[in-house]
Amino acid sequence: MTEHHHTSEHAHPRTADMLSVEQALERVLALVHELPAADVPLLEADGLTLARDVHAPFDIPSLPNSAMDGYAVRRADVAAASEAAPVTLAVAGQVQAGALADVAVTAGHAVRIMTGAPVPDGADAIVPFELTDEVARRAAGEPLTSIAVHHAPDAGEHIRPAGEDVTSGDLVMRKGRVLDPPAIGLLASLGYAEAPVVRRPRVAVLATGDEVQDPSEPREAGRLYDSNSYGAAAALRRWGAEPVMLGIARDNMTELRAKLREGLDADMLVTSAGVSAGAFDMVKEALAELGSVDFWAVRMRPARPLAFGLLDAPDGRKVPLLGLPGNPVSALVALVEFARPAIAKMRGTEPRPLPTVRAVLDDTIHNNDGRRVYARVTIERRADGLHARLTGAQGSNLLTSMELAHGLAICPEDQAERKAGETAVVQLLDWADHAALLTEELDQTT
Repeated sequence: MTEHHHTSEHAHPRTADMLSVEQALERVLALVHELPAADVPLLEADGLTLARDVHAPFDIPSLPNSAMDGYAVRRADVAAASEAAPVTLAVAGQVQAGALADVAVTAGHAVRIMTGAPVPDGADAIVPFELTDEVARRAAGEPLTSIAVHHAPDAGEHIRPAGEDVTSGDLVMRKGRVLDPPAIGLLASLGYAEAPVVRRPRVAVLATGDEVQDPSEPREAGRLYDSNSYGAAAALRRWGAEPVMLGIARDNMTELRAKLREGLDADMLVTSAGVSAGAFDMVKEALAELGSVDFWAVRMRPARPLAFGLLDAPDGRKVPLLGLPGNPVSALVALVEFARPAIAKMRGTEPRPLPTVRAVLDDTIHNNDGRRVYARVTIERRADGLHARLTGAQGSNLLTSMELAHGLAICPEDQAERKAGETAVVQLLDWADHAALLTEELDQTT
């Protein structure tokens, strides 16, 4: 990821003046809003959020239908039927799935019926093929003009009533439901070719800095590949947004302004670097010039320098901008803690924190400046429970420390350290594989 060195330590805000993580998140969520609804084709709606309640426009099934291949009968005709004493009925006709019965079941008669076919008038039970002599008649080459029934069915046996699944007017799905394959299938069954959903947020992603170059270019001495944009875009896509890559803005205000304006048709902008206190850190300055800055420092490590505010779009919209730090781990941690819940709210879902576990620390987490520390850890289940081990050196420039991590172990602001052997809360990163952690719980339920 992009690493910026343009900092001035004496210009950093005092810890006491920084916002807490909770305060900063509250301010982010106060300024982002659910996006408008749109109708999208069903196959593009998987993972999107339903924008309004859905009521059933008709019964499903719309008519009583057969749950089996067999014969529609009147129970009164076969009440005494058994294998030893079958009852023979005349076959009055046949009804296929998708067709309406054109014949009723009258006394002494049956109608051959397929699974899903509407039940003919007069019938009050279905007798499956295997409880008749159909197979024997076919083997003997006899026509199916009559059939011997050796089963006395219960009332309504193998008949699916109209409205068994949903009844006309029922509330089938509530607004806010995240659509999945069963939900999409249900919408299709109700005649929806498109789903009314909250559209995906379009998030413009911009890197800044003279030292940054795109991974597609030949590497130049002294420069860094832009990993921040790609890591951010991958995370945003995973969380349901549509990333729009704006490229790289060099360290001059003219180019930065132009790049930011390119992103004003998006629903949100995410930049990396240019937000701390150095002479070349210009994102805050541009944000103040093109909109307003809400905050620019959070009491956390990594990701202390974090700019947030609103840009004024030509169409009158206020476009949120989240200015990430330049160091790669800082950028990803800031995304997890702030962009992830913001995207959830924009998508019409409840912003929920990452799931957490409690784990025994194998290493001490040090906190020397009163900020909340998010330490990258691997998690292992042992005989005495979950253990968390640091992924190695914790520098915010070390992207490998994040790539190896299962989660972020937290040392609170008011503790100077969380010692090895103590228990810590660990946020589980939602792109990591946590299957091994769940093995014991899964075994208990199988």
